[in-house]
Amino acid sequence: MSFFSVFAQQVKPDRQWPMYRGHFASGVLDNSNLPEIWDVAAGKNVAWKIEIPGTGHSCPIVWDNKVFATTAVSEADKGEVKTGIYGSIEPVQDSSVHEWKLYCIDKYSGKILWDRVAHQGVPKQKRHPMSSHANSTPATNGEYVVTFFGSEGLYCYNMQGDLVWKKDFGVLRSVFFMVESAEWEFASSPLIYDNVVVIQCDVMENSFLAAFDLKTGKELWKKERDEYPGWCTPNIYFENGNPRIAVNGYKHRGGYDFKTGEEIWRMSGGGDIQIPTPVVGDGLVYFNSAHGKFSPVMAIKTSAAGTLIMPEKDTTEAGDIQWIKMRGGSYMGTMLLYNGYLYNAAWNGKLTCYDAKTGKEIYSEKVGKGNSYTSSPVAADGIIYITDNDGNVYRVKAGPEYELLGANTLNDVCMSTPAISDGFMFFRTQTGLVAISSEK
Repeated sequence: MSFFSVFAQQVKPDRQWPMYRGHFASGVLDNSNLPEIWDVAAGKNVAWKIEIPGTGHSCPIVWDNKVFATTAVSEADKGEVKTGIYGSIEPVQDSSVHEWKLYCIDKYSGKILWDRVAHQGVPKQKRHPMSSHANSTPATNGEYVVTFFGSEGLYCYNMQGDLVWKKDFGVLRSVFFMVESAEWEFASSPLIYDNVVVIQCDVMENSFLAAFDLKTGKELWKKERDEYPGWCTPNIYFENGNPRIAVNGYKHRGGYDFKTGEEIWRMSGGGDIQIPTPVVGDGLVYFNSAHGKFSPVMAIKTSAAGTLIMPEKDTTEAGDIQWIKMRGGSYMGTMLLYNGYLYNAAWNGKLTCYDAKTGKEIYSEKVGKGNSYTSSPVAADGIIYITDNDGNVYRVKAGPEYELLGANTLNDVCMSTPAISDGFMFFRTQTGLVAISSEK
């Protein structure tokens, strides 16, 4: 057994933030001891701030004393993003050479321990003005770190930064299905469970879900999917102790067997641009989506099997469906399940709280004054953190009564979801990475 295998076992996995939205994409890490107030300009409760060249909307991840972040650096494009809610679907025209990079940063000092160029070349897909060429969040298990750059490939490194293996899936056309010239770039993030890497690729042609051996890159299985292009990350859920994979979708949301990839259940319908990740808890898998006629929020039982039919109206206790609200889902944001309540943060900043078991709406309130929110909510120690695209971070009290506790600013554009670690909160902004902490 290697030193890193022993070291990884000494770290408590449930205290890490190993993928998009942390442990099983829950977005929660209690007993984190985060500061209530910070001032980036004055350095108050800011452990460090570093610049990262290029543009990346991927989220930071953390394992023990290492923070990982990605970026894509253009020779010509300054990497500016256009925030706000607007109707433009045209991509950014940039055919210059890019470098797709993975950074490993010391959690406590902000020192860059290593950085690696995974790929260099002209992007095979263009990006939306709000997007980047590095949208997918890395994943790690403390021995390996995997990063996905869509059409530029899937890469696995060890913790010292040595490339272990890589995969090329060709061009993954992440476009608006109604207007194929609207290229918006890839964004689904990988997950790691039980030494297996799982990726969801819902694209214009040849969509698939696949699993690879983490140590060797060997393909374990690959399942074709009939699905519109989507930007959602898969998640793991359990039924009778057996791991399964939950995927969001429009034609095909559902569950797959983790070991074999065999389909367990499926459902079609809802928002036809699927982005949010499923969240899991208390024997239920929660989905939401928005675009087109419907924007559903739903709770599906982990025991679901076969073909489920999307109802035409709000529904409760209908077989494998625990409950469905036909309207109210978020276009961008992954929901937050926290202490019996389900929170949905919409693109316009409206936060809706549901009773997670029944689907009863508890409240729906606008958070802050921002005009666009693409970051998903996270929580720690009874506080929900919601970030708008202007970099204002709002603190909302968790529970059945809405209470805005305060706000802090990052003084920079922020499009991604923060990571939480013991004593720290990490934000990927347009210009770099900020570590918020009261620890000295």
